[in-house]
Amino acid sequence: MNEITIEILLVEDNPNDEMLALHAFKKHNFANKIHVARDGAEALEFIFCTGAYADRHFENPRVILLDKKLPLVDGLEVLRQIRADPRTRMVPVVMLTSSAEDRDIIESYKLGVNSYIVKPVDFEQFSETARQLGYYWLLINRQPTE
Repeated sequence: MNEITIEILLVEDNPNDEMLALHAFKKHNFANKIHVARDGAEALEFIFCTGAYADRHFENPRVILLDKKLPLVDGLEVLRQIRADPRTRMVPVVMLTSSAEDRDIIESYKLGVNSYIVKPVDFEQFSETARQLGYYWLLINRQPTE
């Protein structure tokens, strides 16, 4: 189904935040290999090649940008399932969310998140955050080979 390698899986239910993120990634040349899932259930189907994505060749994204507050399956449960499966356990997951609550940050790290970022509300700050995320996770960070 998908011939290009997905480098970023953006899991975001807010259309405005999705648009901002995609615009920021495009502005900084990280937009060509992004897949968007709009709820936690769709994210899990995409990641594990089930449901609507059953015909997708299993291949991990380079990084998953995961919102915490998602419909159907919340971000913490998505993270829990990613970390429970040996095929996806080492995929970097960045919680990119509006929640700055300590309990959410602590729970995310207990479940194995690699980074926790509170979404900036200002477009320029959001754009700069997206640039830094793309640059670090796609260009600087080294991951084990499969």
